[in-house]
Amino acid sequence: MRFRAAILGFCLAASAAWADPQKAAQLRDAALADGTAWSVLESLTTEIGPRPAGGPAAARARDWGVAKLTALGFANVQVEAFPKKAWLRDAEAGEVVSPFPHKLALLGLGNGIPTPPEGITAQVVVFDTLEALKAAPSSCCTGKIVLVNQPMTRTQSADGYANAVRARSAAPLASARGAVAYLVRSISTSTARSPHTGAMQPWKAGERAIPAAALGVPDADLIAHMAAREPVTIHLSLQSDVSDTTAWTVSGDIPGSEPKTGTIVIGGHLDSWDSGTGAIDDGAGIAITVAAARLVAATPHRRTIRVVMWGSEETGGSGAAYLAAHKNELGAIAIAGESDVGADNVYGLQLPAGAWDAADIAPLEAVLAPLKIMARRTPPEDGGADLEDIHGAGVPVFALNQDASRYFDYHHSQDDTLAIVDPGQLRQNVAAWAATLSILADTSFDFRKTKK
Repeated sequence: MRFRAAILGFCLAASAAWADPQKAAQLRDAALADGTAWSVLESLTTEIGPRPAGGPAAARARDWGVAKLTALGFANVQVEAFPKKAWLRDAEAGEVVSPFPHKLALLGLGNGIPTPPEGITAQVVVFDTLEALKAAPSSCCTGKIVLVNQPMTRTQSADGYANAVRARSAAPLASARGAVAYLVRSISTSTARSPHTGAMQPWKAGERAIPAAALGVPDADLIAHMAAREPVTIHLSLQSDVSDTTAWTVSGDIPGSEPKTGTIVIGGHLDSWDSGTGAIDDGAGIAITVAAARLVAATPHRRTIRVVMWGSEETGGSGAAYLAAHKNELGAIAIAGESDVGADNVYGLQLPAGAWDAADIAPLEAVLAPLKIMARRTPPEDGGADLEDIHGAGVPVFALNQDASRYFDYHHSQDDTLAIVDPGQLRQNVAAWAATLSILADTSFDFRKTKK
């Protein structure tokens, strides 16, 4: 209660004007001393751990989300179920048989198919780039295992990932050239041996499905070094199961005083891969948005803020399910944003076209400046994977750009744990979101009538 009273106290002292930059600045400063995000993230990673959609931990994560939002004072806490074809990992192993025996660090790719029970043993063909595989003749890899060993470039934005990740779904290219299995260098900026998994695009009708896995970066390089000397033979055993099941999205509201002005939809995804505990992907996104909304809850604000914990981002489905469940309410969503690039500092804010020119939004630039966050005039192309469907249906989005320089060292690997989260940077995220939400919740600007 003392926390709420303190927030209300500085709010009453602030100007009564809507979209008040003084209120936003005070929320920013309060967030820098608030431990809610760390508490939420520690709870999720400790009590639930890895939570792939369709696995037994997903139901426990659902119940955790309901309990957490309720305990933190959110209203209208809801669970939305949707059908899910779940891909779940089973036993996996790989090794170089010759010329130099070596146990491989690997993880099967989501939506991949299993090998036969006895596994697959075949010679490997190494391509240094995805483009080299595309340029290879159709008969180049008959009966062989293809490895694409293309490094990823480290960038502050996610651009390096966007370029490199195309190789993760290149198994159909290998299959079309006769390959019996596909390996990819982990989509990672790390040189650690931990492999980084991820989902492939589902196989299309008419494509010959083959097993696929990601190799730890040093192991991919090692195979390339061996292959430069003489032929390399690999044995792979990749087991997995696919089942029809149910996934769940959990949400809760911070009600506004003027519901007709529209709802702000924010959040992160509740599911994670199975190799780590999903701390930065995407427990952090949930923790950041929950903590920021809770801070805004203690201040007068016009728009309702809805925090959503989407239930199946990694292997897909939750964005489409959210659109289907809310297709008749899209006009009531003023704007949406998702936190899904870890827990390192925010460096930029992108708003819909024309928003930075609005008189009651422009002061936000100065509010964010002490956090070393730029007002970026280029509108966001998307607001996050779970928002793609509603954005495509007309919902405006905003993006708080996080520093991804080290994010892809740990993303989708066993090292995605609480140990890699910096509490100070986590609080900076909450401060950025709280200040931004304070302005967006009160502005008179119509994000649907943007300047082209």
